[in-house]
Amino acid sequence: MRIIGIGGHDGTVVFDHPLGHGEDPTQAGLRYGYRTMRPLTVRRAGSDIELSLSVESSDELPRQRPPELDADLVLGPDENPRIHQRVAAYAVVTSTLGLLATEYSDRTGVPGLWGLPGGGIDAGEDPATAVVREILEESNQTVKLGDLVGVVSGHWIGRSPHGQVEDFHAVRLIYAARCAEPTTPEVIDVGGTTESARWVPLADWTTVPWTVGWRDLLGTWLPDEVQSAEEVQPADRDSADLDNAT
Repeated sequence: MRIIGIGGHDGTVVFDHPLGHGEDPTQAGLRYGYRTMRPLTVRRAGSDIELSLSVESSDELPRQRPPELDADLVLGPDENPRIHQRVAAYAVVTSTLGLLATEYSDRTGVPGLWGLPGGGIDAGEDPATAVVREILEESNQTVKLGDLVGVVSGHWIGRSPHGQVEDFHAVRLIYAARCAEPTTPEVIDVGGTTESARWVPLADWTTVPWTVGWRDLLGTWLPDEVQSAEEVQPADRDSADLDNAT
């Protein structure tokens, strides 16, 4: 993955940085004297993925936290973590029915908890194509993709659901998306990492048992959506009743 820093109003590239293992993409520009303002675009570039960020000059020093360790991790003799960097695409999907949420299955490390729809990007696949595909597979909903609204990173050492100990670096690309014709969600990719999916009224999003990471991020992204929902006229609210979904 490559991180492209765009400075000023003329689209000048001020740095082009290959993302290191465990490195937060939004912190990459600090070593060049730039801090991230917001994500701009992300695209497939041959075998790589290019993430462009709007940046401005900064004297902040770069910092990198050590990876977190799973509390119950015990390494066997001669067992070394496998280094794995995974770039995935997700979306904050909203509709007249609320926010689209997906429940993790027992094939994950957090069964029963909830997150946003999305997942890994296949080889040669564009991130935007990947997230639309994942939303369809996990919920059978068709969406119109909006802007790239966030980039988050996690780094930990633990045992995967398959039993392999991994030094795991997750990079999550977060889009906004809108579903114009929401229906009752249905998991198409049965037997995968998604157990179920549902629409959650925006005003009730905090009642869902999200993973800690998704709850924190939604707390930042959702206030504007909730405010918009509260301004909907009563006549429009009737169409947002999940029982009326087709």
